[in-house]
Amino acid sequence: MNTTDSLRILPEIILTITGVLLMLVDATLHPGFTRRPLGWLAAIGTTIALWASLWQLSLGTGTAFFGAVETTPFTVFFHVLICGIVLVAILIALDSLPQNSHHQGEYFALIVFGAMGMCLLTSAIELLVVFIALEISSISTYILAGYRKHSAQGPESAIKYFLLGSFATAFLLYGIALIFGATGTTQIYEVAQRVPGAQNHSMVVMALMLMMVGMLFKVSAAPFHLWTPDVYEGAPSPVVALLSTAPKAAVFALLLRVTYEMLPGLRSYWEPLLWAVAVGSMTIGNLAALRQQNVKRMLAYSSIAHAGYLLAAFAGLAPNGIAAAAFYTAAYAAMNVGVFAVVTVASGYDDHLPLIRDFRGLIYRSPLLAILLIFFLISLVGIPFTGGFFGKFYAFTAAVGGGAIALAIIGLLNSGIAAAYYLRLAFAAAQPPADGEEPARVALPQVGVAIIAAIAFAAGTTLWLGIAPNQILRAAEMAAHTLQVPTGEIPASAIDQQQLNQPQQPHP
Repeated sequence: MNTTDSLRILPEIILTITGVLLMLVDATLHPGFTRRPLGWLAAIGTTIALWASLWQLSLGTGTAFFGAVETTPFTVFFHVLICGIVLVAILIALDSLPQNSHHQGEYFALIVFGAMGMCLLTSAIELLVVFIALEISSISTYILAGYRKHSAQGPESAIKYFLLGSFATAFLLYGIALIFGATGTTQIYEVAQRVPGAQNHSMVVMALMLMMVGMLFKVSAAPFHLWTPDVYEGAPSPVVALLSTAPKAAVFALLLRVTYEMLPGLRSYWEPLLWAVAVGSMTIGNLAALRQQNVKRMLAYSSIAHAGYLLAAFAGLAPNGIAAAAFYTAAYAAMNVGVFAVVTVASGYDDHLPLIRDFRGLIYRSPLLAILLIFFLISLVGIPFTGGFFGKFYAFTAAVGGGAIALAIIGLLNSGIAAAYYLRLAFAAAQPPADGEEPARVALPQVGVAIIAAIAFAAGTTLWLGIAPNQILRAAEMAAHTLQVPTGEIPASAIDQQQLNQPQQPHP
């Protein structure tokens, strides 16, 4: 290992050091001492990791640790996105976690360690490193889902998430094993080179299908979505803000790598699969959300539908499909984190306002909070001048450009269905309370500077992406350009120089 190798995983190193410091400081504090400063330490460490990710652009494209990880505009884009999401999630938790909790240090440490796994997942080009990174992020989120232990729903959601997630991970790992059996390597660029000459083609196809199961489960795409509503309902809202965005962004980056870089020659297999999953996710998610009265379950099914919209961006295989998918990931993260931040403030840590009707009259109790809730909801619908509008516009344009016109039409119809349940919550917040009913029956929690900053950041980003999206779109296009590798070719930067100097062993 040399200095350059370390610099190419600098954000991961910073996040690891931050997590270790959080655990050490937490262990030395007296049980009666407040743990709130630990949240600020986690926020500072995440901010430094974000700036370190941007600094990596100056390193240029290259690999480290014998071709296990790489640094490109693609990895930087998703590193910045993940660190930004994690930072906002930490700020939300700072003002919403109970002050008398003795486990806040563990909470923030788990978030930071999970962020490290997600960042490593986006930069890994070795399948075994992919598996390790996925496990690091998954274990953290399993525990965070059950953080609210005094509620029966918290442990239930964590156990369900853990059991189903373990099965999905097993599918992914078995797919990696089959890839190694068919090609003799687990390095993504080497796999791409050897797959066309693989003797057992059916083994490669089976590996693709098994890996798809593992990845589609993590992004809660249909039909692997059954865990999502229960986990979202049982987990604390700040955790759901993280779960619904950052892990999905990381796994979508992995999905792009597997389809476009590792197995582009199997397009005839994964293209119709992604097409069908996109249609199923959009339709099932939106139809199920129409029936929900619980706000978090409604948003859970909404996230399933949005996974379908994102898959539509590159299921059509347009030249701009990767950029559209990356842009949509950023837009969805901003508006979804924002809506959960507002729900956290309005409903409290214990979800005192679980149902849509409980939000009735919110605008009379807190006008600004209600306006922000309505703003994020119309962005999720895809109304112009919001990030959601351009996200869907680019996604459906990419689908049409790739020849998937029917997929784009289905997406537009589903967007119309989604407007019904989003606007139902928006109208509830704007309606006057019923006779004899207090507006927003539960008193709003004290709003601190941290959660104000989180909501302002989410709202500002959503508005920025809806008014001036060009800068983020250019960054997404730059990321897409570095990801698109011609079939059967390996870029010179993709393999470590030490590997190039080693003699190649004959493959049977």
